Amino acid sequence: MKKTDKANLIEDLSSKIAEYAHFYVADTSGLNAGATSELRRLCFQKDVKMMVVKNTLFLKAIEQSEKNIEGIDVALKGTSAVLFSNTGNVPAKLIKDFRKKAAIPALKGAFVEESVYLGDNQLEALTAIKSKEELLGDVIALLQSPMKNVVSALQSGGSTIHGLLKTLEERN
Repeated sequence: MKKTDKANLIEDLSSKIAEYAHFYVADTSGLNAGATSELRRLCFQKDVKMMVVKNTLFLKAIEQSEKNIEGIDVALKGTSAVLFSNTGNVPAKLIKDFRKKAAIPALKGAFVEESVYLGDNQLEALTAIKSKEELLGDVIALLQSPMKNVVSALQSGGSTIHGLLKTLEERN
């Protein structure tokens, strides 16, 4: 590969790192062409960008990016496929679902929610991570709950008071 081609690829990878908030590094060696195509199809359906990259070029792209990603270099050994996503847990769920059919791809590492996760044993934890939108929804639901109770109590109390006043009025 020529130096200009490598420079263009590094630039493309660093723009992907900047564009997507999260990425996963997976080992896809051992997948045949059919299984690889199926994995790519699943990634496309889930809005995940999958790229098979050379480890050295990806490391240079990480260095060129503005994100602080330290420790992921340990995961960049052997064949690496990088899964880019804007939702933190989608690639983990995708890998977990795909592994119901085969033992691979194996998770080598991930950069999710500004943290680095290393090893295949982190897959369960990564599937459970909530996205920023899900966390905001949970906080809003928690804040709305007491307010709904107060409004409900006022509404039910209002009908009770109205009923009492109506009864007192009928007595007179």
